[in-house]
Amino acid sequence: MGELQESVVRASDVERVKTLPLFADASADTLRVATAGAHLQRFPAGTMLLLEGDPVDFLYVLLDGHVELHGTWNDRETVMAILRPVSTFILAAVVLDADALMSARTLERCEILMIPGDAIRTAMRLDTRFGMAVSRDLAGGYRGLVRAVKNQKLRNSTERLANYLLALRAADESGSVVHLHHEKRVLASLLGMTPENLSRAFSALHDRGVKVQGALVTLSNIPALEALAKPDPLIDVHAPRGGEIIADADAEIWSSAWNRAAAQGGRHG
Repeated sequence: MGELQESVVRASDVERVKTLPLFADASADTLRVATAGAHLQRFPAGTMLLLEGDPVDFLYVLLDGHVELHGTWNDRETVMAILRPVSTFILAAVVLDADALMSARTLERCEILMIPGDAIRTAMRLDTRFGMAVSRDLAGGYRGLVRAVKNQKLRNSTERLANYLLALRAADESGSVVHLHHEKRVLASLLGMTPENLSRAFSALHDRGVKVQGALVTLSNIPALEALAKPDPLIDVHAPRGGEIIADADAEIWSSAWNRAAAQGGRHG
């Protein structure tokens, strides 16, 4: 395991912060207040960033790499979410000055901007536009949580896997071959199943054109996979990530606009 690398936020980092959805409309004073005590850290894979139940002193902004959010109870552990850049996490706890409900761990080498929670709360009080941006970010996270709960409760394991692969294909714009970004053990927990059940689910999708070779999954019959998955715009987000679609809130807005346009086209078609 490599060593943690820490640096203060440089002028070039501040310019990068300005491009983040959370700070895009913030005033110069807000940016100065928020970044005054911030620092940029690079963490090796497997680093525990915080534990559930801990006080939350910082807002974490994931700039590079992947982070796992997980919870535990009675010697059990489950993956709640896998974050990709650019994502904020533990924002709700920062806003409420509350303890963390989830633990966070790096899955690979990560670059993370850490902003003091006090600075975030002060900036929210001083800058209405920044407060709206925080609300927007929280709304994106809340809608993602609702989608995840519906996915878990309404679908069986094979249907969850099929829809995960279709959403991953859309997010990465990867065509007929998608790349699994995480170990299958992590993916199984994220989808609410054991590794053995994940293997069975992949086997069940073989007749639908799904072939697995390590981290690469070939989807050779998309219509057949979609017929089984029955993707639903009120559960699934198929927004391509990148460009203007950075945060979960961006993907939610894109998804709503796309669905409305599709519905209008269906009425006028």
